[in-house]
Amino acid sequence: MLRNIKAMSVASLALTLAACDMAPKYARPELPVPQASPQGPAYAAAADGGAAIVPADTAWRDFFTDPRLVRVIETSLANNRDLRIAVANVEQARAQYKVQRADLLPTVGATGTATYSEQPLVQFGQSQRLNTDVYQAQVGISSWEIDLFGRVRNLTKAAQEQYFASVENRNAAQTALVAEVATAWVNMAADQELLSIARTLATAFKETLDLNKARFDKGIASELEVREAQTSYDQARAAIASATTLVAQDQNALNLLAGTTLGSEDLPSALPEGHVTLDNLPAELPSTLLLRRPDIASAEHQLIAANANIGAARAAFFPQLSLTAALGTVSLGLSGLFKSGSDTWSVAPSATLPIFDFGRNKGNLRYARATYDAMLATYEKSVQTGFREVADALARRGTMTDQVEAQTSQRDAARKAYDLTQARFRAGVDGFLPTLVSQRTLSSAEQSLVTTRLARLTNMIELYRAMGGGLK
Repeated sequence: MLRNIKAMSVASLALTLAACDMAPKYARPELPVPQASPQGPAYAAAADGGAAIVPADTAWRDFFTDPRLVRVIETSLANNRDLRIAVANVEQARAQYKVQRADLLPTVGATGTATYSEQPLVQFGQSQRLNTDVYQAQVGISSWEIDLFGRVRNLTKAAQEQYFASVENRNAAQTALVAEVATAWVNMAADQELLSIARTLATAFKETLDLNKARFDKGIASELEVREAQTSYDQARAAIASATTLVAQDQNALNLLAGTTLGSEDLPSALPEGHVTLDNLPAELPSTLLLRRPDIASAEHQLIAANANIGAARAAFFPQLSLTAALGTVSLGLSGLFKSGSDTWSVAPSATLPIFDFGRNKGNLRYARATYDAMLATYEKSVQTGFREVADALARRGTMTDQVEAQTSQRDAARKAYDLTQARFRAGVDGFLPTLVSQRTLSSAEQSLVTTRLARLTNMIELYRAMGGGLK
């Protein structure tokens, strides 16, 4: 009975020691940002049309409403090389975690040996040769660390968190890719529209130039008016050449992001009149929702891994116990290898306690703590950066509707003024100068409106990405 009690006590002590964890207790740091997004004149209320969506819970296929853009994004997710690199990094981290986790359990191996020897033997004055054959088979474990102080467990925890971080990095890469593809797509749409505007204006300016030349030939207009008309026409021609180049470069950028050559049926010819995305995103955001951003989640996993590494560094100050054991059989003949009485066993526990390591363990511990501090700062900066990105996007969104309306009104007024000055010029009421001014005003207003509409679309894409964008 006493022997059983002692055995139970030893087992309990071993379990207690095995439960030791030298890592500091992890607690998520407080968010170093306000609890809610900023408020003020630049921040408008949410758009009408139902409850605001939660970006992290909204699949990108639902958020983007243009079927051509959806197909381009699908192609990019299937072929983009940067995303493939991120996926491969996840597989690397998972493999490293499995390798580290294997140290928690003993590695069992089997060995078999056969030894043949011959040596001289002198007996009764006669010299003979003694042949000895020894056969041996064993199953055992070699140098398995008994993790009493949590060193191996913390290293495994750190590897696991690194794996989780790589998964979040892959998710962040996908979210960024979706946003980048959508932005490139609408940029191409805007450049296509600018090209169309430049061609329309060039046609109008060419008509004005021809009219001025005809008037000049009849002595009605001056050479100055002809030269000014020529200037406007040449500016439109230059705009056509520039926009043509930009459209080609936009297509090259989309092909690179998609990882293949996209078909013309999926490319935009102009900016859509409506939205290419849902527009009922929230007008304000609790800061806690930032934790669902993949980049911030990755930073926290890195922080937890650094915390576990502190535990591993602390455990290095304590004895390291290992066990080598084997169970087998040995025989002088192969036929008797597994017969009764040939079995052997051995158990060789060992303990190593650092006494003088000349500061190695202290240095490792200081390094682990410094790494934790760096990961903490990285995590806090990720939160602050995410908060700033959301706040900037909300501020842009709050004034965008008024800006588009103002630019549209300005464009319409400029077009009406151009039509009026053209009519007065053709009727001979006014000279060419008012027409020239209205031409340039209309050209600027057309381009500004396209730029503003593009900014509204890219703002919605950026706001979706900054709020954590869905992955489905």
